Amino acid sequence: MRPSYNEEAESYRQKIQAFLGEHLPPNWSGLGALDEDSRETFVNEWRSLLAENKLLAVSWPEEYGGAGLSEVERIVLAEEFAKAGVPEGNENDGFSITMVGNAIIQCGTEEQKRQFLPRIISGEDRWCQGYSEPDSGSDLANLGTRAVLDGDEWVVNGQKVWTSSGHTANWIFVLCRTAPEAPKHKGISFLLVPMNQDGVDCRPIINISNRHDFNEVFFSDAKTPKDHVVGDVNDGWRVANVLLGFERGHGATTDAVRFRDELERVRSVAQDRGATTDPLMRQDLARAHSKVEIMKWMGQRQVTSVLAGNPPGPESSLHKLLWSEYHQWFTEKTMHILGAEAMTPSGAQAAHGIQTDAIGAEFSALAWVQTMLGARPGTIYAGTSEVQRNIVGDRVLGLPREPRADSGPWNEIGKTN
Repeated sequence: MRPSYNEEAESYRQKIQAFLGEHLPPNWSGLGALDEDSRETFVNEWRSLLAENKLLAVSWPEEYGGAGLSEVERIVLAEEFAKAGVPEGNENDGFSITMVGNAIIQCGTEEQKRQFLPRIISGEDRWCQGYSEPDSGSDLANLGTRAVLDGDEWVVNGQKVWTSSGHTANWIFVLCRTAPEAPKHKGISFLLVPMNQDGVDCRPIINISNRHDFNEVFFSDAKTPKDHVVGDVNDGWRVANVLLGFERGHGATTDAVRFRDELERVRSVAQDRGATTDPLMRQDLARAHSKVEIMKWMGQRQVTSVLAGNPPGPESSLHKLLWSEYHQWFTEKTMHILGAEAMTPSGAQAAHGIQTDAIGAEFSALAWVQTMLGARPGTIYAGTSEVQRNIVGDRVLGLPREPRADSGPWNEIGKTN
C-alpha cells in the first residue's frame, strides 16, 4: 500500500525541502561525503540549527520544547532528511529523543516532562541506554542490576554492557531490579540516573572493526533522586516495552532509503570490477533489490498505520528482523566483490559503525569491511532475532505462548527459581 498524506503533511514536506535547500551547502551529496572532522563539525552545527527552528522532536508538545506537530509530520521530516543524507540529530539523540524522551511523554509525570524534555532539546542532557547485562544474554528481564531506596534516593549497584554512545552521554536510563522477591518481569523499575558522579564508571569497548561505539557501565552505590522513576516502582517492564516500540519502529519509514543507497553503491562497484559477469553475484544483487523493496513497502504500511492514528506496536519486530538478517547476508555475500582485498582493506573508514554507511560516502574497501563486521551484531542488539520471532508469533500472529520455566521469583544470582 502507498500512504496517502493529507494536504497539511504535504505542505510541511515543502517547508522541509525549502529548509534543506536554504541551509545545506551547494552540491551537497550527503554526510558520508565529508571527512571525519568535517562530519563532527557539521553534525554539531546542524543540530543547533534544528533546535533553533524547532525541527528536533517535532511531534513533542510545544511546552516541552517540541513543535506540537503530529507523528505524520515527524515521518515526513525523517523521509526528507533521509533522502538528503542529513541526520535528525547527533549520535545520542536516538536515545534522548526517540527512546527516553518519548517514554517520558507516554509514561512519565508532568514534573519529569518539564524537567527533562527541554534539556534534551537544548542538548544539555545527552542520554544512553542501560538495558543489556553480561549475565543476562538475550533475556533482558533476568537483569541483576539492583536499586534500593535509601531515604530520598535510589542507590544503584550492578553492570550494564554494550552501552552505545555512553562515552558522550551525561544521563543513562537504567532498568533495575527493585523487588527481587517478585517474579522477574514484575520486580523491575525504570530509573533515570546521572552519569557525572563517582558511582558511575563508563569504560570503552573497542569492537571488531576497531571502533569505539560501545561501552560497559559499572554502578557502585550510584545515586539518583527518589522521583526519578518513570512509571510506577516495579512497573519498569511495561515502560521498557513502550520504549522498545519506539526504538524498533523509528527507522521503518526511512531505512529503505539508506539500504537502497548502499545497494546502488555496491552494484556500481560490482559492475566496475566485473563481478556482475558472475551469475551468482547477479542473483545475489537481484535478491538484495527485492529485500530492499520489501523493506520500503513494509515501511509504507507502517506509515499508513500511523496515518490511521495507531502508535508503534509489536509489528515493528518484523522490520527489525528483516533489515538485520538481510544486512548480515548482503554484506557477507558482497565480500566476494573485494576478494583478497577484504583481508587487508584500505581507504576511508565508515562514517557509521551501525547499519549502513552514511549516504554520500564513496565506496572504500575498509569502510565496506567495517560495515560487514558492524552487521554481525545486528541480529542481537535491540532484541535478538529469536526474541523478535517470539514477539511476532505471540503479539502479531496470536499464536499460543511457549511454556515458561522462569515465572518464579528472581534470586540473588540472577536466575529464576
